[in-house]
Amino acid sequence: MARQKEIASTGIKVRKSANDKVFDFFLYLLAAIIIIIVLYPMYFIVIASISNPADVSAGNIVLLPKGINFKGYMKLGEYTQLWVGYKNTILYTLLGTVLSLVVNIPAAYALSRKELCGKKLFTIYYLIPMFFTGGLIPTYLVVKDFNLLDNFWVMVVPFSVITYYIIVARTFFNNSIPDDLWEAAQIDGCGNLNFFFKIVLPLSKAVIAVIALWTAVGQWNSYFNALIYLRSPELQPLQLVLRNILISNQKISAMTTGAAAVEAKQMADLIKYAIIVISSAPIMCMYPFVQKYFNQGVMLGSLKG
Repeated sequence: MARQKEIASTGIKVRKSANDKVFDFFLYLLAAIIIIIVLYPMYFIVIASISNPADVSAGNIVLLPKGINFKGYMKLGEYTQLWVGYKNTILYTLLGTVLSLVVNIPAAYALSRKELCGKKLFTIYYLIPMFFTGGLIPTYLVVKDFNLLDNFWVMVVPFSVITYYIIVARTFFNNSIPDDLWEAAQIDGCGNLNFFFKIVLPLSKAVIAVIALWTAVGQWNSYFNALIYLRSPELQPLQLVLRNILISNQKISAMTTGAAAVEAKQMADLIKYAIIVISSAPIMCMYPFVQKYFNQGVMLGSLKG
């Protein structure tokens, strides 16, 4: 790799052999096939959500939408609870991501320091919940005892500590923050807090971005905790609202007969595709902004050490 960089820096063009060209061709072909396999289902959902539901049901939609309409999105727009769910999910995602970083990143940094007293004990303490949990009922009782049932903060606070994130960040700190840097900072009169906030955090943008993305995706897609711990409609997140809309439309289509049943089934399918787009688009739009940190953060945080 170093030799290749040296040759590239000199501006000398290296002629590829026939075998290299064949290998590159099949490599690019394989990459293109994988991209198509991954992206086509997403593309199909988008075009199906704006196509004539009869054509979608008949399997006539392959590459281009037919009978373009926005009935599914218009029907979803009639549910006022949808916008309440959107607001709640945005708040849960923002607050949950911030709290997760505030809790997990300092814990990971502390566990990465060799001078931490009781380091092995704390590590075991964090690792045990990864393999053994109390189960749903004990967790529910704990949440109830803390008066968090049907409370806004039940979606943010109780599940903010994630051991896997701590391990990934700890490994990143072990491999990326040398001890010599801390010793140099001490010579300059830098304390632990100043070193963490002014030196460690700016050097840890990669792993912070990765953990923020993981947490945001998890919070955005979360519905089970809301299903268990929330009762008030004004506190329900987007995923739970969309689930209720989908179930209600399926019930309506099942209760009708004849031509009305066919139309109701087609509308339910159209709404289903629109729901997938609405629930996935925002978080997918966020990914490109952290993608440049993603590969670096995962490689340094989970493969080394």
